Amino acid sequence: MENEQAKKKQSEQLVHRLVKAIDANPEKFNNYYDLGSLLTRLHDYVQAEELFQKALGIFEKKGDQKAINLLKYGLGNLYYSVEKVDEAIKYYNQIDDDRLKADSYLMLAQSYMKKKQYKQAVAYGLTAYELRSEDLEINQVLGDSMLALGEFKQAEQYYDQILLHHPGRADTQFNRGLVAMALSEPYKKYLAQAKQLDLDYYQKSEKRISDIEHALRKLKKND
Repeated sequence: MENEQAKKKQSEQLVHRLVKAIDANPEKFNNYYDLGSLLTRLHDYVQAEELFQKALGIFEKKGDQKAINLLKYGLGNLYYSVEKVDEAIKYYNQIDDDRLKADSYLMLAQSYMKKKQYKQAVAYGLTAYELRSEDLEINQVLGDSMLALGEFKQAEQYYDQILLHHPGRADTQFNRGLVAMALSEPYKKYLAQAKQLDLDYYQKSEKRISDIEHALRKLKKND
């Protein structure tokens, strides 16, 4: 409880500091982005949206493309957080800043995953992968999309790339276990790792194990 209180106080101080920074230097667009992103993380979505929209209006008038791109990315993330996925996609698609390209393609891939449009997710994921192949989240979204499409061998490659350097990810270990199960390979070690790393995640995802087992039994019956 004390820890939560301390975190809350810290967040309030940070909000206060960023508001003061904006007042002191209204030309600095990064402060608007940082404050909007912080408010999004604090689930203060109404204020975050108002701030992003207001800041966009300011910098669109100036024609400051760098600012516009970053603020649109922030708005996209806000809409993604509140499940307004189509709105998020609209903003991610407007970003033409090279430094934000990989991030926006990743978010587009994740947005299409949410919409269960896995082929589009793969298309954007691969574009992001070309720009930043070492990125864990890009590999994860590609693995998850391939798994959803039943492309198990390809999913396996992306998950293995993550686990090679970051074995401590419960979601990757779990999904790697599902892929191994689908490919009739040893899978229990992956699921055991996932369970050990994050019991809560494992229990929430457990139904997917029986779903895959059921699907495989059905396939064998059809053969």
